[in-house]
Amino acid sequence: MSRTRRKLEHIDYALKTGQHRLSGFEDIVFVHQSLPGISLSEINLSTKIGELILSSPIFVNAMTGGGGEETEILNRDFAIAARESGIAMAVGSQMAALKDKEQRASYEIVRKVNPNGILIANLGSEATVGQAREAVDMIGADAIQIHLNVIQELTMPEGDRCFRGALDRIQTIAQNLPIPLIVKETGFGMSMETVKSLASAGVQVVDIGGYGGTNFARIENERRSRILSIFNDWGISAAASVVEAKAVSPNLSVLASGGIQDAGDIAKSIALGASGTGLAGYLLKIYKQGGVNCLINEITYLHSDLKFVMTALGKRTIKELQEARLVIKGDTYHWLLQRGIDASVFSL
Repeated sequence: MSRTRRKLEHIDYALKTGQHRLSGFEDIVFVHQSLPGISLSEINLSTKIGELILSSPIFVNAMTGGGGEETEILNRDFAIAARESGIAMAVGSQMAALKDKEQRASYEIVRKVNPNGILIANLGSEATVGQAREAVDMIGADAIQIHLNVIQELTMPEGDRCFRGALDRIQTIAQNLPIPLIVKETGFGMSMETVKSLASAGVQVVDIGGYGGTNFARIENERRSRILSIFNDWGISAAASVVEAKAVSPNLSVLASGGIQDAGDIAKSIALGASGTGLAGYLLKIYKQGGVNCLINEITYLHSDLKFVMTALGKRTIKELQEARLVIKGDTYHWLLQRGIDASVFSL
């Protein structure tokens, strides 16, 4: 099967399989503040992710590209929504365009319609420094994601089976590119061990891509003749992954993604330690139902709702929100307990 056809199938199956909505945020409860002492007008949503200063902690996470005209239109409309909403946007893996120049237009469109926005390039961990530079130049990127997708590749009928040397390649890219490097999981979460290895390689920003959102094992199993069912429920929840990653180093910038559904999930992920939150599957569904104007409206609502939550908690800035008190219960509490992380520090 061609890479182009596979890209289109991924979109169709992502909408078909949906999101698990078991991201762990259902186990997070804010400690109510009856005297927040601030006004809604005081809220500032700007945040810092590595070296990037963003006006919002919300960004469009990597989805697609390289699927011909259909993915070009999708990326165009999401770039328009990002432009009008003032948020950053990541494109899907650009390897398709590096191997087939005819697919470049489906990525280049994002810079054409959003000339002044923050855009993030994307490649897999097999990428070389030269390929990373080409991907960055293709869209005039302000940062680059290197995605880790071992489970997807193993489940994919035509996927990779060898993952040697990935950390060394990531380190080389980190050392040779003049823009921020974000290492991103693709729906199965990041452990403390993984994040420690990445930090030792010079990575300063990780997107934990936790379990609970778009499930690429389920998507690839839709394409298999014999299902690898064990991978359908594989991974670390988004909530637990944020805590595990942040436990490695307070200086590490952590991005949360994986099943985030509303401003409450966004606020919870930030209170757990994230500096930003990526949405993909949720926004894709909104876009498919109502088009680009509906997508812009939804992002506007997310910003508005997040400000309401921050006001209720008495937190004026994203940095202050990271210090909000919360209680962790259920499966997430038990996971962190067995992983040696004291969940009570979030409530005191």
